[in-house]
Amino acid sequence: MLGTAPVNLTGDARVIARAEAVQPMVAAAANDIERDRRLPAALLDSLHEAALFRLLLPRSANGIETDPVTFFHVIETIAKADASTAWCLSQAGGCAMSAAYLDLPVAHAIFGNDPRAVLAWGPGPKVKAVECEGGYKVTGVWAFASGGRHATWLGAHCPIFKADGSLKLDDNGVPQERTMLVRSEDVAWTDIWNTVGLRGTASDQFALNDFFVRADHSITREFDRECRENGPLYRMGSGTLLSGRLCRRRLRHRARGAGLFCRYRAQQGGAGHQRPAARQRRGAIQPGPGRGEPARSARLRAAIDRRRLDAIFARDR
Repeated sequence: MLGTAPVNLTGDARVIARAEAVQPMVAAAANDIERDRRLPAALLDSLHEAALFRLLLPRSANGIETDPVTFFHVIETIAKADASTAWCLSQAGGCAMSAAYLDLPVAHAIFGNDPRAVLAWGPGPKVKAVECEGGYKVTGVWAFASGGRHATWLGAHCPIFKADGSLKLDDNGVPQERTMLVRSEDVAWTDIWNTVGLRGTASDQFALNDFFVRADHSITREFDRECRENGPLYRMGSGTLLSGRLCRRRLRHRARGAGLFCRYRAQQGGAGHQRPAARQRRGAIQPGPGRGEPARSARLRAAIDRRRLDAIFARDR
C-alpha cells in the first residue's frame, strides 16, 4: 500500500503577504477600473513593485518561480477586491512561463532586464506565420488579449507555413504551430472590449501584417520539446495550470458577488421588508386584497434572497 505524504496547501506566506498588502488599493480602484476599462497607472506601479506579474516567471529570468498553490492564493486574494485585476495577473502569470521556452539571452531581453515586463496573448482564427530567412512573416488578427493594454510584449499563436505557401507538418502529419512574441508597440489595436463585466481587462484585439519575427522570439508550448527549465513548475502542461487559475477566479468572483448581494439585502431590510407608504404610492401596482407588490420588486427580492444564492452555490459545487 502506498503511503501519502502531507501536502502543504497554505502556500508561501511571504508571497501571499505581498498580495494582501496591495489588496486595499485594488479594492479602492475597482469602480474606476470598471468605468475606465483599464488598470490605473498607480495600481500597476504597486503590482509591479510587489512583483505580482513575475510569480510564475523562472528565477533564471529574475522571476519568483513560486509554486501553483501560492499562485492560486495570490489570485484569490486579489479577486476578493477586483475581478479584472485578478484576471490580468492570472493571465500574465501563465504567459510569463513562456520564458522557460526561450533561449536565456532572449528571456532576459524580454523579461529579465525589464522589471515591468508583461506578456499577454489571445486567439486568432485566421492567422499565419510564413517561414523566411531568420524567422517568420506573421499576419493576422488576435482577440481577447487580456491585459494587453498594459503589456510590453504580445504573443501571436500561429500555424506555420512554408515559403511556398504550404502548411508545415511534423513527422506525424500534424500541422506545426508556434507562438510569436512581438513588442506591444508593433501591433495595431482595435477596441472591442465594451462589456458588462471584467471591463478592466481591456481584452481587445490586435493585428499584424507581414511582420517579421525572429525565430528565437517564437516558442512552442509543448513542454517536452523546447523547455530549458528543470523546475517542477515547468513540468506541468499549460492546460493543468490554466484550469486551476480559472476555477479559483470563478469561485472567488461568485463568493464576492454573494457578499455584495447579501449586504444589499441587509441594507434594504431583508426579504420580508415592506416599502414605506410614500414609496409604495410611486409603484405601478398598489398592495391590496389579492394583489402583491409590483412584480419588479418581487423579482428583485427573489434575486437577492440568500436561500436562492445558497442553492446556486450548492448546485455548482
